[in-house]
Amino acid sequence: MKAARLLRHLAEPHWRTRLRFPTAALDAIEQAVGRAERSHAGQIRFVIETALPPLHIFHDVSARARALELFSVMRVWDTEHNNGVLIYVQLADRSVEIVADRGIAARVGADEWQGVCRLMEEHFRAGGFQSGAVAGVDAVGALLSRHFPPAAGLTFAGNELPDRPTLL
Repeated sequence: MKAARLLRHLAEPHWRTRLRFPTAALDAIEQAVGRAERSHAGQIRFVIETALPPLHIFHDVSARARALELFSVMRVWDTEHNNGVLIYVQLADRSVEIVADRGIAARVGADEWQGVCRLMEEHFRAGGFQSGAVAGVDAVGALLSRHFPPAAGLTFAGNELPDRPTLL
């Protein structure tokens, strides 16, 4: 199993990620994040990773564990009101993970996040990478609007996380 996964990750070229997520798609995702953040008191960070480094495969790092690692490395946890959400797309494993900071995780259940992940994966399987990413951001925005409205008694700290998706 580990050898097959390693080969899958080594065979996933970065140029294919650029074909799936060209500049226009990144622009659309960025606009969706900005639009969504105007409707709630949360912060969204979108990360797309082509493949894991071989050492991560050797140590059986799951997409979930990698998302948690990036949640920390990219300081999504470091928002003023603990209201950051990471949407992580891992292309070689065909996986989507969502990690929410404790301020949001206390209000939104894991099943709701999984529903967003499955929605995105359905679009991706059909080749709709831009539409899947935007649908995912919109769905996260809807959950945050419901559970973390802008008038939740929080002083708005401004845009604390970049809206532009990060390609790894």
